Formats: sequence, structure tokens, C-alpha cells
Amino acid sequence: MFDGLIAFGHSIASFMTPESIFFALASCLVGVIIGALPGLTATMGVALMTTLTIKLPSNQALLILICTYVGAIYGGSRSAILLNIPGTPASAASCLDGYALARQGHAGRAMGIATTGSVLGTLIGMFFLAWFTPLLGDLALKFGAYEFFWLAVFGVIISATLSGGDPLKGWISGIAGLFIATIGQDGIHAYERFAFDNRDLAGGFALVPALVGAFGFAEVLIAMKERRPVPQINPFDTVIPKIVDVLKYWRTVLRSGVIGTFIGIVPGVGEDVAAWSSYAAAKRASEEKEKFGKGSIEGLMAAETGDNACVPGAIIPVLTLQVPGSAPAAVLMAAMLIHGVKPGPMIMIESPQFVYDVVAMMLFATIGIFIYGLVLTKLLVKVLRVPTTIIVPMLFVLCVVGTYALSSRLFDVWTMLLFGLLGYVLRLYQFPVAPLVLGIVLGDLMEKSLRRGLVLSDGDLLPFISRPIAGVLFAAIVITVLMRVPAVRRLLKMDRTT
Repeated sequence: MFDGLIAFGHSIASFMTPESIFFALASCLVGVIIGALPGLTATMGVALMTTLTIKLPSNQALLILICTYVGAIYGGSRSAILLNIPGTPASAASCLDGYALARQGHAGRAMGIATTGSVLGTLIGMFFLAWFTPLLGDLALKFGAYEFFWLAVFGVIISATLSGGDPLKGWISGIAGLFIATIGQDGIHAYERFAFDNRDLAGGFALVPALVGAFGFAEVLIAMKERRPVPQINPFDTVIPKIVDVLKYWRTVLRSGVIGTFIGIVPGVGEDVAAWSSYAAAKRASEEKEKFGKGSIEGLMAAETGDNACVPGAIIPVLTLQVPGSAPAAVLMAAMLIHGVKPGPMIMIESPQFVYDVVAMMLFATIGIFIYGLVLTKLLVKVLRVPTTIIVPMLFVLCVVGTYALSSRLFDVWTMLLFGLLGYVLRLYQFPVAPLVLGIVLGDLMEKSLRRGLVLSDGDLLPFISRPIAGVLFAAIVITVLMRVPAVRRLLKMDRTT
């Protein structure tokens, strides 16, 4: 324990430079603005910032990305409270009580509660990030090819199942992502697949341009189609939260922080599920259930604590298993690999200090959202009045320039445009994009693990389900799929009623 505290102290000291503090505050501000603008997401923000930080030292680049990530998840609460429009999907649950409070003339109080919940949620998640990462790292050392195969399958399946709407559409989106991951040379024998004698396709699609397209350029196209009007913002009073509000609901804060963190650890689930799960748990345990949805301080606190606790939680499987816990974490993982950081089961052996560096980055991000949430709120909400005719061209330029800057290849720009069109079409027909991204990210791990497992077992499939951890993961996948089959759900419902 003391070794961890010493390492954490070294990490904080390493970032206590004017340059690092400036990067942390500036990127956190960018994240808050991205999160506050309806339609722009944390994934898009992290992807764009990845392209703009490619030349920076690894620690400073990752500090910028983590602060952008935390800031964007927090920033979504601004438009959720003032406009009843979630700035990011993670803030959808905050609309229920946040906007109701704003309609009652308590918008400032609601934003203060959201800031407090976000800060406390991130701190709780930080604690688990520092404490649980070494434990999960030890468990990850027991993972072999069989376990990693099922873990990758589970990530795609659970992401598709919990993405909202029709799970079948989610699974189709995830399978499409897995197919895209097979384009180019395979990871074992370097055979070309689906390249059609094209030298650029032989290397496959680069992950970051694909993500910038799916989450950045796609949003540009949607904004051009919808032409959102300039919103009218409810006036608000002081945003300094009352201490009694925080102390009264301390159980809700702890419960939501734990729920959010552990949902973040589940591969591919994300902050929106964490927020809704925390909100539902708070409502079940509350003595004031009738206030939920009508301006409940407890409900808003639960939602904001849960989604922000999910951010450190989503990074835990990135560091220990090289499997992202959410779509923004997938971009962050890609950025780590670009900057020469290799996450995975060996991280606590090869570079344990980096884990505490990430915890320190989270602390700086938390300080950033605290400052912006309580001091600069009245200034920041003016961003919501900026018309899309100004924002959209800027975003498009950033998408193109940032993508080209990655490796100075025009093919990356075409990749970004292609995946932007794909993301737009998926949204148009209500297919979730997150499973597509998880499929692309986890496809390589899934294929390599399957082939290595078959080589080790000499073609025998039994070890894929006979080993304890692999068997548990396989059972979890089967149960997850069966629970979404209408016939099975009807049967279970009949059993409960009889």
C-alpha cells in the first residue's frame, strides 16, 4: 500500500510543471465544451485530440486525452440541465431531474450538484483504479489464448446488448466491426485478406482515422442534416452546492460510485449504462421515490456520480487486459499504443509506475472540472449559443487535418471519410456505432487468440470451454444472448407469474 502511495506521489510530482498544468486545464476545458455541445461526444473529442497530440511526449499526450475524456463526460450535464438535451449519451439520465430542477428555478443548484457528483464519482473511480488494477493485473496473468478469445467475444456481445434499442442491430454492428478488423494482413502469417492488390488496404484500416470518422465526421453530417436552432437557456443562480445536499446523500454517492466503476470495468458497456444503472439503484433505495423525474437532487447526484466513476473504471481493463471498457477508452487505448505504451497483463511488471501516472492524470482532470464547474459555469454555458454553422466547419477541418497529421497519408483521410459515411448511415437506420468500434478494436485480439488456442490444442475445441475462466466467460456469453431472445424472456416471465 505504501509503495503505491509513494509511486502516486512521484506521479503527481512529475506533472507539477507549468507546461503539464496548462495542458491539463486547457484540455479539460476543451472536453467540457465538447461535452456541453449537443451531438458532440467524448469519443469524438478524444479521437480528435489524439490526432492533434501525436508529436507530444507520451505522458503529456495521454494527460491531454484523459482530461478531455473526463471533461467531456462531465460537460454533457450542462446542456442536459439547461436544455433537456444530453450533451453526451452519458448525460441522458441527468435530463430527468436536472431539467426539472431548472424549470423550477434551481438550475444553478442542479449544476452545482452535478459538479459535486462528477468530482466525487471520479475520485471514487480513481481509488478503484489504483487499488483494483494490480489485482486484476494478477488475474490477467492467468489468461491464455482461450480466455482472451472469449473476453473479446464478450466485449462485443455485451456492448451490442446494452447499447439500447434492438440487440440484433447491435450484434450486426459488432459483427460488421469484426469483419472490418480482418481487412489487411493477418496478425500471425501476414497473409493479405480483402486487399484487392491495393498497397494501402494491405495494411488494413488505421484505428484512429476510423474512429474520427465514425464519431467525428458522422456527427458533422448529422448536424448538417438536422440544422439545430440556437437554444434558449434557462437563467440560473449560484452554482455553489449546499453542503447539506452532499452529506444527506452520501450513501447514494458511494453506491453510485461503486456501480459506475464496476460497470466501467465490463468491456464495451460505457458511461450511459453506468448512469442509468446508478439512477435506477438510487431510486430503488430512496425514501423519496416520488421525487425522481420531478427534480430529485438524489437522482441527479446518482446519475452524475455513476457516469463519471465509469471513466476510471473503463480504463482498468485497458491497462490490465488491453480491452476497452467504453468507446472513448478504446480511442485512449489506441493512443497508448501509438505513443509506445503497451497495456496488458504485463503492465504491473514492465511499467507499474504508468498505472499511477494515469491515476495522477485523473486527479488533474478532477481538479479541472471542479474549477470550471464552480467558477466558470456562467461563461461556459455561452458556448451553447454558438450556432452549428460555425461549429460544423471547424469540426470538419479538424477531422481532415488531424487525420492527415497522424502519418501524412491521404489514405487515412479517405478512411476517415468512409467511416464517417458508415457511421452516418448506421445512425440513420438506428444501428449503434459503439459495437462497430468495439468489433474493430477487439477483432485482432479475437482472431489471434482463436488461432493460437487452436494451435496449442492441436485443433481441439474442448479447452475453450473446459478451462475455468474460459468456461465462466463462455457461460456469461450464452446467458447474455439467451436473455435477449424473446422466446426465452417470455418463458422466464411465465415462470415468475406461476
